[in-house]
Amino acid sequence: MTAEPGTRVLKADAEAIKAAARCLASGGLAAFPTETVYGLGAEAGNGEAVARLYAAKGRPAFNPLIVHVADADAARALGRFNAAAEKLASAFWPGPLTLVLPKVPNGGIADLALAGLDSVALRVPAHATARALLKEFGKPIVAPSANRSGHVSPTSAAHVLADLRGRVDLVLDAGPCPVGVES
Repeated sequence: MTAEPGTRVLKADAEAIKAAARCLASGGLAAFPTETVYGLGAEAGNGEAVARLYAAKGRPAFNPLIVHVADADAARALGRFNAAAEKLASAFWPGPLTLVLPKVPNGGIADLALAGLDSVALRVPAHATARALLKEFGKPIVAPSANRSGHVSPTSAAHVLADLRGRVDLVLDAGPCPVGVES
């Protein structure tokens, strides 16, 4: 697979995951697989990176982003869990479940990522590559599907490149996503 200058495609191994974490830390955009579809990631607390993500997708800024975190404890630092949310998280995380919860004040998520809402969408993915990236990066990552807004969601690195070639800095290629439908 070849990419335009500025878009690197790396086989998802330990070194590639470190490269993706460095990319995110520098304000870049990194696409990575989840068990559902490939996500287009940016550091959730970096407003400039989040704005770049919206521009790359052509996504309207009134459409909030899902925040991916490493585990339920990280999610609790960002959203207010009630008993039902605790039960759902316990049953389905890690996995293809997004919980929309009242946001925790000063949680460190860029306002643009939340589209001005008082809620936050939280997800703990189960895919090994996504989990390794979240652990390596150590911060929340916003990651809508890695495609132009309104296009079919990508289930492979090739799909990401077909839609976002030159708009994303790095793609972690771990093969096709097992589920193929958004959370």
